Amino acid sequence: MHERPFVEVVKEQLESETLNLPVFHPIAVKLQGILSGKDFSIDQVVALIIKDQALTSQVLRLANSAFFSGLAKVTTITDAVVRLGTREVASVAMLASQQHSYNSLTHPELKSHAQVLWKHAIGCAIGTRWLCEKNGYRNLAQEGFIAGLLHDIGSLLILKVLEGIALTDGEQRGVSRELTNEIIAAMHTESGYQLMQKWNLPEVYCNIVRDHHKDLEETGNVLLSLVRLVDHACRKLGLGGTPEPNLMLAATSEAQGLGIKEIMLAELEIMIEDAMEMVTSAA
Repeated sequence: MHERPFVEVVKEQLESETLNLPVFHPIAVKLQGILSGKDFSIDQVVALIIKDQALTSQVLRLANSAFFSGLAKVTTITDAVVRLGTREVASVAMLASQQHSYNSLTHPELKSHAQVLWKHAIGCAIGTRWLCEKNGYRNLAQEGFIAGLLHDIGSLLILKVLEGIALTDGEQRGVSRELTNEIIAAMHTESGYQLMQKWNLPEVYCNIVRDHHKDLEETGNVLLSLVRLVDHACRKLGLGGTPEPNLMLAATSEAQGLGIKEIMLAELEIMIEDAMEMVTSAA
């Protein structure tokens, strides 16, 4: 398909200023910007969401799901914001926009790959939020959800670039799953970090995208350690690839550094497994 190594082609595409990769919904990004400030109002949040009918519908559907609310049905975005809170609604909006991005690929093989990545992203999001709430970091729960959801965004970006190359060449065959995995493994953290920087997303998320695979014994970043630990748990369960049942979560540097015991890690695995079907059907 190309005389040059595919990695070089992908890097060239990623660096192209003309490349149109709508990975993030602009409204979801603006919500994160509003919430990163000290002063914001419910009206500001509602006004942003209702600008997009599709996003409004998706937010309402997710807000009414058993996983996100368990409350009486909400019928307006204002109701959703009042009942769930601004930060929770922002999480739902980001989830909705990401779900759309992962479903937007049309190349059969790459679309299948994206669905695997989507399950991993969802698992990391709900797992990180749960671990924050159960392990004394409740103040980080909403950030944990977004961080878990976005940590592998570079992988989706690379899939979109590969699809663009395949479609431009008029070849539906694309590249093998093995080569795709190699390219993702080599490039997804730095590529994802560059994308997050271009979209001006909060630095806390940018750094997690960049550092979640670094060989660090002690990160000094609690949220990063939590995301890395849940990432291990999802890999153990097979959310994102082949299950790794022999992976001992309690032996990881993240679990030991955070002081998380084996019983809580077992509960984490059960929670992720129980929540996946509900969240996936709701999304």
